Amino acid sequence: MIIKGNFPFLKETGHVISLVGGGGKTTLMYAFAEYYAKRGLKTLATTTTHIFRPEETLWAKTAEEAEELWRHGSYAVAGRPAESGKLAALPETELAVFMEKADVVLIEADGAKRLPCKVPASHEPVIPDFCDIVIGVMGMDAAGKPLSEICFRPELAAELLHTEETDVLTPEGMAEILASERGARKLVGGRDYYVVLNKCDDEERICTAKKIRRLLSEKGVEHCVIACLGKEPVLRSEGGFPESSGAF
Repeated sequence: MIIKGNFPFLKETGHVISLVGGGGKTTLMYAFAEYYAKRGLKTLATTTTHIFRPEETLWAKTAEEAEELWRHGSYAVAGRPAESGKLAALPETELAVFMEKADVVLIEADGAKRLPCKVPASHEPVIPDFCDIVIGVMGMDAAGKPLSEICFRPELAAELLHTEETDVLTPEGMAEILASERGARKLVGGRDYYVVLNKCDDEERICTAKKIRRLLSEKGVEHCVIACLGKEPVLRSEGGFPESSGAF
């Protein structure tokens, strides 16, 4: 469910969209993938790091298998098998073969160990040069809890926020992480940047998200979407993202 905000790029094709941060990147990526597939677009979901392996029917091991999935109205997930039931990044030359045939590409470009907040290390995120949109995701279940409990790389978050790892994460701190070029906005450069404040499943979290949205606007981040995504890609209706949700 989209509570507030929109994704205008959903009406367009040709984008390469990278997702970074924590708190629901994979769920959001697959929600986008399903939406685009319902529009009849050849949609590729992949990673430059690692993602959990999807159901076998969605995993395209070759570009030919991806095209078969597209012919049947599905999206395709590409990656090479890795440990712990995950997929790892494809070599660039192999990924290029998939991308050449796709209408839109979705990339999980960061990892957060399933935590709602993330501050990247020096080697993160892995945003490819050909990406034109970056989405920074954060879960609102991080609010009011110690950095050490809810943030991947809490020592970097504490350094960024000039605080301690045992201190709680405030709305101001969340906005700082999302807006900072040392945080979720790292390596975005001149690309379009969107923020998704996820897991807004009660009024308190929605109020917190609205405050963060205002703080982000003051920091020059204008594209901010407040959402509540479940474990499955639920941002859909019969025709995709429902217009009543504000998704357009």
